[in-house]
Amino acid sequence: MARSNANNLDRPVGVRLRNGLSEVRVWAPLKQQVSLTIRDKGEIDLEPEDFGFWSIQTSLLEEGDRYQFVLDRKNSLPDPASCFQPEGVHGYSEVIDLKTYPWQEGAWQNGPLETYIIYELHVGTFSSEGTFDGVIDRLDYLKDLGITAIEIMPVAQFPGDRNWGYDGVFPFAVQASYGGPLGLQRLVDACHRYGIAVILDVVYNHLGPEGNYLEAYGPYFTDKYHTPWGKAVNLDDAYCDGVRHFFVENMRMWFCDYHIDALRLDAVHALKDFGAKHLLTALREALDELSEVTGRTYYLIGECDLNDVRYIQSNKEGGYGLHAQWIDEFHHALRVSVGERRQGYYSDFKPLVHLAKAFTSAYVYDGIYSIHRKKIFGNRAIGAKGKQFVVFSQNHDQIGNRMLGERSSTLYGFDTQLLMATVVLAAPNIPLLFMGEEYGETSPFLYFVSHTDQEIAQAVKKGRQDEFKDFFNDEVIAPDPTAAVTFEQSKLCWAHLNEVNHQTLLKAYRKLIALRKMYAAWYTLDRERLGVELWEEKRVLLLKRWNSAECLFFYFNFDHQQHNLIPHVTMRRAEKIFDTADERFFDNYTEVCESKQIPVRSQSALIFKSSIEDGETCH
Repeated sequence: MARSNANNLDRPVGVRLRNGLSEVRVWAPLKQQVSLTIRDKGEIDLEPEDFGFWSIQTSLLEEGDRYQFVLDRKNSLPDPASCFQPEGVHGYSEVIDLKTYPWQEGAWQNGPLETYIIYELHVGTFSSEGTFDGVIDRLDYLKDLGITAIEIMPVAQFPGDRNWGYDGVFPFAVQASYGGPLGLQRLVDACHRYGIAVILDVVYNHLGPEGNYLEAYGPYFTDKYHTPWGKAVNLDDAYCDGVRHFFVENMRMWFCDYHIDALRLDAVHALKDFGAKHLLTALREALDELSEVTGRTYYLIGECDLNDVRYIQSNKEGGYGLHAQWIDEFHHALRVSVGERRQGYYSDFKPLVHLAKAFTSAYVYDGIYSIHRKKIFGNRAIGAKGKQFVVFSQNHDQIGNRMLGERSSTLYGFDTQLLMATVVLAAPNIPLLFMGEEYGETSPFLYFVSHTDQEIAQAVKKGRQDEFKDFFNDEVIAPDPTAAVTFEQSKLCWAHLNEVNHQTLLKAYRKLIALRKMYAAWYTLDRERLGVELWEEKRVLLLKRWNSAECLFFYFNFDHQQHNLIPHVTMRRAEKIFDTADERFFDNYTEVCESKQIPVRSQSALIFKSSIEDGETCH
């Protein structure tokens, strides 16, 4: 008979070592019998609990042991909440005690979200080693660049050793080829000693196709809804409580056992949950409770494609409680402003006009008709703060979802790259850089996988070719995502830092980030103290940001010719602090604005700083 335990849904799953015993717990609500098989030691039956859980405490299972669960005396499978899969997605799970890592981070405290300057990276391609230790070796570089937070693409165990990470199938297990759990703990520890926060990308909306054993354990998925990846994760159908518990516990693990500072939740719009309490709300509530206990600050950042402010509104306001979201529309408006062809989802965006709206309103489509979607789309971001939006000129999706994975450095010249960087860093939002953009990395970032199931591998290859078949010709075809060379081509080439042009771009990025940290009117992400002027025929945009003491003027010229502009009325005492077209400003150089006209060279950005006297305004 099942033991009654009202707190079953508050207890962790997987294996936890405590007081010389292993506490083992797994959710398998439709099974009649579950046992634990330990390599070279034998098999032990688990006892049933309420809500479909099975558990046991045993001294037989020890750290370093390899184990699986046997379901109904038939299938022997890895632990769905395994923390380590050293033999890959089809192998035995290994017991590891995450509580024993000797943290050396001192009195680290996660900083305010508005101080984040994010650097997104993929562990496998960031360094030649492709490991967490390879990232540690570059923390000096990132600190010098001015980065305050790194965002790590998903590290949940996936098939093989090459993957973006969105095909993970063990949400609790850290990819073995990257360095496993201890490698990730070392990286987070090192980042905190450098004063750098760590954001981890996690995927709760689907699992990959190979090694996905969750459905063998229970109704983790439902055909009530469908997503681009097939059946939806079961968040509101029968037996959903165990599934929701699984992901809430996963969040707790990252914060507690790995000291992660923030989670980036992949495609939250694909979380099909119409229950009374959305999973995101449950995550936020659990996060707040955890923060009270630990005294630490944690954040949830969502990737969302719905332009729905409810996702970032607080639970008290009836929202889902995310602290921030990625905002793709800023990227789209910026890219068409520098000449990206208006096709596909870019077709909805007007050059400069929509970039101006992205600065002031965050959502471009905020209840207006979208030609691409063929419907009225979005709502207004009323009440949302600047720190609730993450903006970028490129990221893993926007690069890797191109057929050839081209970065901005191969699509645009030096001037345009630096213009885009200035636009992103000038916004009253959290800026994100994608690894290598700061020095103009020219290696592509392609889509790659290493499925060991050849049928799945061939299906992925064919799917990629079908997606881009209209772009093929005799010389260009879609790279094979299953080929090792596709992965190798995507690695950063750090040798570029020995070349003058790359060094110059890097110096400019460093200066821009330093300036952003210097002026309160800049680093204070105030969406109210902001103004935009647009000379559409000249393809010039002026962004003004101010506080009670200073005003900053950002002139952006997207045209291919120079324009001479009359300075703003409050620029009589202005100081030019940056010019993308003048390398002197990449060092400690400034210039007083005394001319009656401001020459803004083609494809360039200028930044002026002016003090405000009593009664003056930047409006």
